[in-house]
Amino acid sequence: MKALLINPEARSIEPVDLTSQADLARLIGHDTIESDTVGSAGDRLYFDEACFLRGTAGRFRIDTLIPVSGRALIVGTADDGVTLRDVASDIEDVRSRIQYL
Repeated sequence: MKALLINPEARSIEPVDLTSQADLARLIGHDTIESDTVGSAGDRLYFDEACFLRGTAGRFRIDTLIPVSGRALIVGTADDGVTLRDVASDIEDVRSRIQYL
């Protein structure tokens, strides 16, 4: 499924393919994963729950969510976040909504 990988250290957003939920931890770099809703189409932002405790480099905020440190993924979801699916958000739309800190 299609997802968007945010790398705040490089200030980049790139499309990636996920094959399973295990790919979330692999691409984020940690297995303590938390998520927040972004937008109204079912997309969620997945990030390392302990990102600030680890002192991870690079920070960003999308919309009015709390800031996140380190890599994160925007992934489409269904069934209240249980099922992953293709991201609905457009990469250019996400670029316009993100603020690097």
